Amino acid sequence: MGDEAWLPEDMLEAFKALANPIRLQIMQWLRDPDHEFADYEPIADRQVVGVCVSHIQAKAGLAQSTVSSYMATLERARLVNSTRVGKWTHYRRDENRLRQLSIAIGEHL
Repeated sequence: MGDEAWLPEDMLEAFKALANPIRLQIMQWLRDPDHEFADYEPIADRQVVGVCVSHIQAKAGLAQSTVSSYMATLERARLVNSTRVGKWTHYRRDENRLRQLSIAIGEHL
């Protein structure tokens, strides 16, 4: 899945997901999770599984339902991957897909 080319409709979905300033901010936070979420005790290795959704919620200061919706949008756009650790969902950027998106933008825009 991560090695698939970006089709125009996939690119549009990614752009829509990133057009929201909070989702864009979350993607920036997830770029350096150890630094950005240093105030929160990790439930699991952030480099392996990502950041717990409850920590994203706390940092963003938004309702759990809003953050869950934002993360689902980013995941549908294939910009993040989710992993369950116990009862918690963790999110991590899909760096390979983001690199491919950057290449596709350079080739098509």
